[in-house]
Amino acid sequence: MEEIIKQFPNLTDNQLVQFQKLESLYHDWNAKINVISRKDIDELYTKHVLHSLAIAKVQPFEPGTYILDVGTGGGFPGIPLAILFPETRFYLIDVIAKKIKVVQAVADGLGLKNVKAEQMRAENAKGDYDFIVSRAVTNMPDFYAWVKDKIKKQNKHALHNGILYLKGGDLTEELKDFPKATEYNIANLFSDPFFETKKVVHLPLKFKP
Repeated sequence: MEEIIKQFPNLTDNQLVQFQKLESLYHDWNAKINVISRKDIDELYTKHVLHSLAIAKVQPFEPGTYILDVGTGGGFPGIPLAILFPETRFYLIDVIAKKIKVVQAVADGLGLKNVKAEQMRAENAKGDYDFIVSRAVTNMPDFYAWVKDKIKKQNKHALHNGILYLKGGDLTEELKDFPKATEYNIANLFSDPFFETKKVVHLPLKFKP
């Protein structure tokens, strides 16, 4: 929590309470339905919450923004971002029903009114979004194929509407067919060694009617 407060010093009292409640909510639910590995649950704030919030450092979301979180798993990066941006709408999807059950329970437990969670494949998701976020659910070519037609026409952010993807390691091969992709090293944002090879990848997408 200390690092989150340091990195995001303008959190409201309600947001601070919500971030603090994440730990007990995920510990309780993880004991019933394992959505976070046992070794990672004790480092929830670094490996899951702060990692998710790296997207906010690369591109903060304006009020009224619509975000699709594909393959959200236990709710990452969607849930931490939804706490940080209460006036942004988040649609969290995953193909595994038990994971969505946890996501909905956590969102309800935090009182998040800006989160909708649903069991669904990315290809079947309806609507257009400013950004599509995810955390390493597959390689970029496959991910691009799933979501390329789900982007809003109107841009209102510094970065062009498109994909904001959390991924680690050398992405040269994976991104070779995407010359417009930009890699942001999370190690330049957060000091914890966990982030040494972690990145936020931004891939702008064109609106396709």
